[in-house]
Amino acid sequence: MSFHHLIRPAIIGAGLLFAGALHTSGAMAAGWPEKPVTLIVPSASGGAADLTARTFAQYLGAQTGQTVIVEDRPGAGGIVGTNAAKNAAADGYTFLLSTNSTHSANQFLYKSLPYDAQKDFQQVGMLGTFGTVGVVAPDSPYRTVPELVAYAKQHPGDVFFGYYSSSSQVPSELLKQRAGINITGAAYKNITQIITDLRGKQIGFAFVDYLTAMGQIDGKGLVPIAVTGAQPNAAWPSVPAMATYYPDFVVAGWLGLSAPARTPPEIVAKMNAYMQAAVKDVATANKLRALGLTPESMDVPRFDAFVKEDTERWKEWIRISGIQPQ
Repeated sequence: MSFHHLIRPAIIGAGLLFAGALHTSGAMAAGWPEKPVTLIVPSASGGAADLTARTFAQYLGAQTGQTVIVEDRPGAGGIVGTNAAKNAAADGYTFLLSTNSTHSANQFLYKSLPYDAQKDFQQVGMLGTFGTVGVVAPDSPYRTVPELVAYAKQHPGDVFFGYYSSSSQVPSELLKQRAGINITGAAYKNITQIITDLRGKQIGFAFVDYLTAMGQIDGKGLVPIAVTGAQPNAAWPSVPAMATYYPDFVVAGWLGLSAPARTPPEIVAKMNAYMQAAVKDVATANKLRALGLTPESMDVPRFDAFVKEDTERWKEWIRISGIQPQ
């Protein structure tokens, strides 16, 4: 029997196995979802990421008739929850509420991670983008960015800022570099303690997400001094953008979904379609805006490219900031 006669059955068998795998994958996608879907949020309950996930979960549940579980897994700047999602079954029933911290910045903020944001995940889609706002106590000696810079120069080493994520750390570090001031960062486990210490004058200022800031600013508990988005936020139109003082000073975050690597592409495509529909749904989009998010959708290839592009942006911002990996 010739060599070709020996390998031909093997090739045919491999082809049948591949075709069978495709058929199984397609069948899984056709009926998806047939049981509860879990969204892992790598941060604490009550924050912007958690509430964004719950808003989308409500929409997805209504559209599919399935229960959508939001599971908060905070810790280590998003690493705990992200690693949990990485280790979940790639069957289309577990997704990660991914962010600029988990998928863009963390690889430059930490010396080692238990996951690879590209190799261990299939990027699914975008829900929206957000900026942060710099806030100070109502009786702070500075109420604008120029006043903060002048005070820091007059009192070198006496001004402290709080941070709890890449979105909150990088703007402060960039200000330190761009303004040439001697200020010190204090790391926090959660945003709640930052707010408490701001109001108690243990720290001088912080950049926090819009959602957290809204209630504090509306209640006069904190005063906004600048936003890191490209334009002023509609909630505080008189609060200038940081780019007003320092050209190109724009730091934006995002929230989306990612799935464990090898999740069936047909299921990824279906979830992406639900995400795009949610962002276009007026009621859902308004809920996202109320959380400080600018709703935005992308198809799977565009979102995958966006995450890669954003990784380069955060790499550069962190380099300019002079932040050393911990």
